[in-house]
Amino acid sequence: MKYIAEINVMPQKALLDPQGKAVTAVIHNNGFKNLDNVRVGKHITLEVEAATKAEAEKQVDEVCRKVLHNPIMESYEFTVKD
Repeated sequence: MKYIAEINVMPQKALLDPQGKAVTAVIHNNGFKNLDNVRVGKHITLEVEAATKAEAEKQVDEVCRKVLHNPIMESYEFTVKD
């Protein structure tokens, strides 16, 4: 069965996010003074072929840990749907 995984990889909250700071500055310069603390990350969508949803989740978690995020600087979360 095919499953769709939606993955979000974000900088860890304890770390400075220079890209987020730059986007925040542009937002403020465009008059949106009430928006703040922008954090910029990655959104990844992929298809997983697996026998069960639990197996698909296991594969997605493994690829996130091994390939898609840097554990020193980033965290991730994902959902798997039919």
